[in-house]
Amino acid sequence: MQKNTIYILLVEDSPSDAKLLHQIFLHADKYELKMQHVERLSQAINASLTGYQLTENDNFDNSSPLVKFDLVLLDLGLPDSLGLETLKEYRAAVTDIPVVVLTGMDDEELAMQALAEGAQDYLVKDQITVQRLVRAIRYAIEREEILNKLRESEELSRKALAKEQQLNELKSNFVAMVSHEFRNPMTIVRTAMDILQNNAGLTEDRKSFYFDRVQDSINHMLQLLDEILFLSRSEAAKLEYKPALLDLVNFCEEITESFQMQVGDQYNIILNFAGECTSAYLDEELLHRILGNLMSNAIKYSPPLKNIWLNVSCRDNMATFKVRDEGIGIPEKDQNNLFQTFYRASNVRRIQGTGLGLAMVQKCVDLHGGQIYLESQQNVGTTVTVILPLNYRVGNENNS
Repeated sequence: MQKNTIYILLVEDSPSDAKLLHQIFLHADKYELKMQHVERLSQAINASLTGYQLTENDNFDNSSPLVKFDLVLLDLGLPDSLGLETLKEYRAAVTDIPVVVLTGMDDEELAMQALAEGAQDYLVKDQITVQRLVRAIRYAIEREEILNKLRESEELSRKALAKEQQLNELKSNFVAMVSHEFRNPMTIVRTAMDILQNNAGLTEDRKSFYFDRVQDSINHMLQLLDEILFLSRSEAAKLEYKPALLDLVNFCEEITESFQMQVGDQYNIILNFAGECTSAYLDEELLHRILGNLMSNAIKYSPPLKNIWLNVSCRDNMATFKVRDEGIGIPEKDQNNLFQTFYRASNVRRIQGTGLGLAMVQKCVDLHGGQIYLESQQNVGTTVTVILPLNYRVGNENNS
């Protein structure tokens, strides 16, 4: 068996489409591609778990007549499965083989959804050429190898640092989070830019749609980098508490106005004050982290058209901030662990997140010499309460 041979499983129930792909493979023989063809999803899963059946013509060494497939070309419309459920079911059963989706129509939205569900690429059947096929196969395998190396790195880190349990958990979770959180936005950026570059007939609305997807993905990655750098500063004890005179009323009004502008009419953000809150001695950057993360979480985990409250009260030289939502809530079993780095509640499903936000909030509250509490009921909502001294000085808690 030659080392450079690529073994491919074609999952296609249309005889004409299968024949066309066979012809393309014949013209791609110089690339050393070997193909096995099945027509049903159940057959594809079984073949993927079993492996490619070698023959005498494959020149193998008799040690094993089976080798693992390098890639799957998957049609989404099969006799026993249809649409994105085909991809979801396959990825649930087979997690370690890259998938290139075959589509009958040049449907960009379907392609984007397929990539979000774990496909490495997609090909429109009547646009397939030898060059496009080989490029898609090569890139898909390369990207999957990168992800596998990240997974392997995570596993090696976990074993190597077993005696340093806290550091082990941080690093392994970091690798997993980065590989997951960066993969989807990077894939969306690449795909959207490819569509914009190669589809001259797109309407202005469609162009705007893809540019918005690119911008959202870039903003997500920048936010993630910012959170990682902030966490790194705090872990290295380089995060400092720098209090200064602050008008809490103006500060909170600016934050709520900023969030209201971002969400438009999808949510109603309500700000309430009690007591004298115009003069405080707090760290503006850290307070912005606290309220920004809590407000962002309240919006992220609430369905549209719900209310978000920020209630601020000042009395007895203490400021109390309560962020309340009407969102999905947090299961009771998860509530004690939410302030741990990288921990996420079990009911967040596919909502994007890193598990860093509340951990950062906790560090910022600690630097202020404050306290934080969380109350939540699943499918009802969550209230997070932060209590901070209005005039806290490090090393002198009795300052007024």
